[in-house]
Amino acid sequence: MELKVFRDLLYAGGGCCTVKAEIPVETEILISDYLPQVFRVVKCFARPVVLQKQLQPGRLTLEGYIRCTVYYQGEGGAGLCQTEQKLPFQKTLELPAFSFTSWSAAVEGETEYINCRAVTPRRIEVRGAYGLVASVSTQCSTEAVTALSGCGIQQRQVTLRGVKRAAVLDKLFAADGAIHFAEPPAAVLDVSGSALVSEMRLLNGKAVAKGEIHALCAWKGRDSAALQSQEAAIAFNQILDVEGLTEDCQCLCTAEPVGFTLAEGEDGGPGKLSATVMLHLRAWRPYELNCVADAFSTQCEVKCETAPLTAEQMACTLDETAAVTCSGPLPDENTRLLACFASFGPVGVETEGEAPVLKARVQVTAFGQNSLDEIDSYDKTAELVLPLSGCPAGELWPECWLSAESLQAGCTGGALEVTVQVRAQGAVLWRESIPCVSAVETGAPLAPADPDISLRVYYARQGEALFDIARRFHVSPGQMLEANGLEAGTQTLAEACRLLVPGAPGN
Repeated sequence: MELKVFRDLLYAGGGCCTVKAEIPVETEILISDYLPQVFRVVKCFARPVVLQKQLQPGRLTLEGYIRCTVYYQGEGGAGLCQTEQKLPFQKTLELPAFSFTSWSAAVEGETEYINCRAVTPRRIEVRGAYGLVASVSTQCSTEAVTALSGCGIQQRQVTLRGVKRAAVLDKLFAADGAIHFAEPPAAVLDVSGSALVSEMRLLNGKAVAKGEIHALCAWKGRDSAALQSQEAAIAFNQILDVEGLTEDCQCLCTAEPVGFTLAEGEDGGPGKLSATVMLHLRAWRPYELNCVADAFSTQCEVKCETAPLTAEQMACTLDETAAVTCSGPLPDENTRLLACFASFGPVGVETEGEAPVLKARVQVTAFGQNSLDEIDSYDKTAELVLPLSGCPAGELWPECWLSAESLQAGCTGGALEVTVQVRAQGAVLWRESIPCVSAVETGAPLAPADPDISLRVYYARQGEALFDIARRFHVSPGQMLEANGLEAGTQTLAEACRLLVPGAPGN
């Protein structure tokens, strides 16, 4: 009788890696005529915006721009001012040459160094480097042995549960709204914000994402250099074409503002606020697949080869807020706080004790005016630690995005106190590898059973697997259950006992 081998495709976890690359930041920024001249440079920030990602065997190609923002103190009591420039880049990162059928890449990073100086009152020179960190996770389809038939084959099966990456989409879109000022602003220092996807509808091949962008504008009036703040909300409704998306998918969608522009209103009306937002959509489809973990025959010798199969599962989803605080003395106890910003380093998962936690570096930069009316910047560092409740220990891979929901800062007694409410949105994936049969061959027939021996006795230990005992004597597990009156479905022995082994071949 011929042995039949049945196979099916398994969407298994593929290669994962984190690679780093350096992008030079080199530019000259000319101060526009409508902005005050530079008295002294205060701080320069660099932030990447990745517009395109392309993965090929052995390399990841990124295209986008570095948003270079310079804050400076203006001449003639103009106070804190800002200018910025976008620096396009294309970067190819070398990766291990693993195969894949689907993939996702999260690109983060931190400024390695920035040197910024005013060459003239109207020209600023910036030289530095930004360190990109790309975390790539792939899946690959592989054949798995799901069942065996014929030749008296006996098999032990395991159920692999996982998720298939159904869709990965990063889309840049723009949304417009109005912002109302108490008076026409003389200058806008900065516009920052966060975004929330409040409603998500899935259709076959399409998704509808609705939400709101919350913007916070720091500005100055015409008669004062003091900073004021104004909030604004912009609603968005995006219809996305997403290949592979179906209504039964488990979907995650987050919105990340990457830039704002502000235009004056007409005839004293509200200003026009435009937000550029990166929408991150990830969709997974759950699956279950029965695979053969072990096999033997009651009729012939069998040789099995095994290989690990890696199932990727959803460990948990994230939509949580945590408070991060930092403090420290200021060089001048009479410093007056003007503005404060927060940025985040790469996200990772670590184990503290026996529990996994999400970690990221939080960089806080405060601008203050000292008793000599000079504006300086002050950097403070804290760490976000977010417990991942319900996540199993093991190989965990985060796909999440951080944003500052709110930031409270103050100077008391010459010390800076900052509290950042950090929102983490995304998912954490977990990988589990299980050895399974990858190939099987039949050999010589087994010797016939000794007619003088109808039963054998085996003294089993507690915790022994019934399948292993049956394989030792080349009888089916079903025969062992029936001969010993064991409950159907018994796989391991709860206690030591004496087992009867019926009709074993004489070998």
